[in-house]
Amino acid sequence: MISLDKILEAHKKIAPYINFTPLIYSDFLSQNNTVKLKLESLQITGSFKLRGALNKLLSLSKEQKNKGVVACSTGNHGKGVAYAANVLGIKSTIYMSTMVPQYRKEAIEALGATVEIVGKNSDEADLYSREISKKENITLIHPFDDEEIIIGQGTIGLEMLKDFPEVDTVIIPTSGGGLTGGIALAIKLQKPDVKIIAVSMARGPSMYESLKQGKPVDVEELETLADCLGGSIGINNKYTFKIVKDTIDDFVLVDEDKIAEGIRLNFFEHRLVTEGAAATSVMVVKDNLSTNLGKNIICLICGGNIESKLFTKIIS
Repeated sequence: MISLDKILEAHKKIAPYINFTPLIYSDFLSQNNTVKLKLESLQITGSFKLRGALNKLLSLSKEQKNKGVVACSTGNHGKGVAYAANVLGIKSTIYMSTMVPQYRKEAIEALGATVEIVGKNSDEADLYSREISKKENITLIHPFDDEEIIIGQGTIGLEMLKDFPEVDTVIIPTSGGGLTGGIALAIKLQKPDVKIIAVSMARGPSMYESLKQGKPVDVEELETLADCLGGSIGINNKYTFKIVKDTIDDFVLVDEDKIAEGIRLNFFEHRLVTEGAAATSVMVVKDNLSTNLGKNIICLICGGNIESKLFTKIIS
């Protein structure tokens, strides 16, 4: 059971290792309302994932820390685990599929982790990491379906309410549901009337399809500009499916052209370099894609780890 007290405690634990990221006003998006952007793209590792990774690693026993940890990642989770493990003196190995861009592999290795490429997609890499964890009795740091991870990501919600207590709508890029579930709990446990809008890419949105069918389902992982949102929530999902089902008020899908537009919008209007996933939230406001939009809105800018050549191509 995830309580507000646990999220508050987690924030105190991870505070020495993270940035309390800024909340900035968007003049461009604030036409008929007040829109602010929560910049987790300015987190130490370039995304929100560091919070959950730190909270999980700090919760491990001494014996677990001594054995090291393993994780499966499309990039940002791997960076979060690698950085957190390095700063806490824990050995880490990150498993990635062949779908993950080379620059993300190199970025994780630069943070001190060992990276191994296994499988053709996230699900195959995930299965391999689970097998290694079980075989060698090493702790697996799951990217989202873990209470300590969810609690860690929920600390963003605490900061949102502290900086903008009038908020009535929060828009969150959604993949496996750890981020969305954590923030939704942190906010709704204090201010239940706040609307939570999940947003994902139209190409292979696992959580969206699972909610639509009323149970966790697998979806084909397709190439997308919002590659950080790819992968399945897991047929045996323990936590995030139910939390997201119980807490969100709307779920919006954004196509590839709109994701590219969001990347350009963030750069030209906000002077922000953002990855595809982080471009989805602003498009919900810009194109008025939800009937749940209120007067005081926060768009989560979840990460800024985009390959430079791709970024240059999109903005030009």
